[in-house]
Amino acid sequence: MKKIWLLSFILLLATSFSIAQSRNNAKSTGSLEGTILTVVARRDNGSTEPIKVENLSLYENSIEQKINNFSFDPSPAKIVLLIDNSQTVPASVEVLKAAAMEFAYEIFDGDQLFAIAYDTKPEIIHEWTDDAKKLETAFETLRKKDNPYLFDAIAATTKEVLLPLMPGTRKTAIVLIGDGLDRGSKSKFEDVLAELQNQNIVVYALQMPDRTGGAFRRNQPKAGKVITELTEGTGGKIFPIEKAQEAAKFICDELKSNRYLLSYFPTNTSTFDARRVFITAQEGISIRTKAAQPPNVK
Repeated sequence: MKKIWLLSFILLLATSFSIAQSRNNAKSTGSLEGTILTVVARRDNGSTEPIKVENLSLYENSIEQKINNFSFDPSPAKIVLLIDNSQTVPASVEVLKAAAMEFAYEIFDGDQLFAIAYDTKPEIIHEWTDDAKKLETAFETLRKKDNPYLFDAIAATTKEVLLPLMPGTRKTAIVLIGDGLDRGSKSKFEDVLAELQNQNIVVYALQMPDRTGGAFRRNQPKAGKVITELTEGTGGKIFPIEKAQEAAKFICDELKSNRYLLSYFPTNTSTFDARRVFITAQEGISIRTKAAQPPNVK
């Protein structure tokens, strides 16, 4: 009788574990090889029914592609808080601190934050941590000075902070706290965006009003357009800085519960050209990914 009871208990645990896993795992149809996309997907009715490959359609330059694998990514998130620290940023230091601290309260177990403030150069405020008290102390060093070299700051963040984590870490994101203005970067915006897309780094933004009032800028995109292209181009979202608490909860929840990995082998398209990416899902499923695959040449 003891053996029968023990066997029944083990079977019950196995069944429970299987059910728990099925609530969060998409159907996998192959290995994670080829071109990889990070995808945000959720059922609109809040259902935990797995999202399957047959629920999705993927296109490159309007040519449908066969999805090789689609699976839920349970790994912890690595989030860089990139804070505009320039002299004329249209927010007080106190507002910047409060917005950044919201993420320290919302991250999940295993997630970590890396804080960078930028003006003419990016400055590390705190390296990877999940300690809210340490971040709060570190944010006391924020001060407003000089001009915003945003594109240089993103390039440095990608190269020096996020790339060293790869390929082992795929769940990476940048949260930009600013208005999108750049004044003086050597890095070109299109190159910065292409590298973010190439590395599957998602950009979210806590946006504040454009300090230029939407003024035309020679050889540079307007600040508001920068925010839009960074977020839409990488599969992220924009939130007003006034809703920082709501934004932090949404972003951390999304990375925890709705992040998937999709892989495929492109056909009938040239990897030496930029390819527009478009993904659709059956009714009742919301889905996002980056807008393009950069060419495989430098």
